[in-house]
Amino acid sequence: MPDDFYCDEVLSGRTPVEIVCETEQVLAFRHTRPHWAVHVVVIPKRHIPSILEVTPEDSSVVDELLAVVWKVAADLTKSEGGCHLVTNTGSYQESKHLHVHVGAGEVRG
Repeated sequence: MPDDFYCDEVLSGRTPVEIVCETEQVLAFRHTRPHWAVHVVVIPKRHIPSILEVTPEDSSVVDELLAVVWKVAADLTKSEGGCHLVTNTGSYQESKHLHVHVGAGEVRG
C-alpha cells in the first residue's frame, strides 16, 4: 500500500473512482473499500499530509474542503438520517494525505 493512495492512485487516475462532487481544489468520491453502506471520501487535490500539517497557505483549500464535506454530509443526513465524519492522524492514518470520511448506514464486514 503506498503512503499516499490519494495522490498515487486516485488523483493520478490509476485507480478509477465514482465522483460525488468536484471543485477546483477538492474531490469527493465513493470509497473504493467502503466501511459503511454509503461511504464518501473528501480530499484536497493538492497534497497536504494531514489535518495536523495544515498551514496558513492552505486556508483556501481547507475552506473548500470543509464546504464539500458540509455538502456531502447535508445530502447524507437528508437521505440517510445522519452521518459519520472522520479524519485520522498519525498511526491511525493509513494514507498520508488529508482526507475526511463521510459515512452513513450499516457498517460493512
